[in-house]
Amino acid sequence: GRAGQPIVSYWLGKIGDAQIGPVYLGLTGVASLIFGFLAFEIIGLNMMASVNWSPIEFVRQLPWLALEPPPAELGFCVLCPLDQGGWWQMAGFFMTTSVLLWWVRTYRRATALGMGTHVAWAFMAAIWLMIVIGFLRPL
Repeated sequence: GRAGQPIVSYWLGKIGDAQIGPVYLGLTGVASLIFGFLAFEIIGLNMMASVNWSPIEFVRQLPWLALEPPPAELGFCVLCPLDQGGWWQMAGFFMTTSVLLWWVRTYRRATALGMGTHVAWAFMAAIWLMIVIGFLRPL
């Protein structure tokens, strides 16, 4: 069931929904947030390093900064060198783990609340598309 008491904000009610919470994360939700944070940090710190740690250059070049996949010369390597696509593999692993853990959380919350799991399965279709386009195709 649900736990906790919601907070009602008068000012948020002026522009939309006034209720804040309750939010239940559970173990899979917390793990998902941790893995997502790790992926975000790997991507962000590598982009900062590519502009020599300059915040001004980071903002200026942000649309062109990227974490590149391994080059074709390496073929399919499980543990590529970090500077040749290894960071991309690590960030992809952490991001995919984060999204899959969030799917587990969504599915478990739906079943715990007696709701249908159709939203979780639609989310899984989007996850599959993300994996195919963002991970399998570049390899």
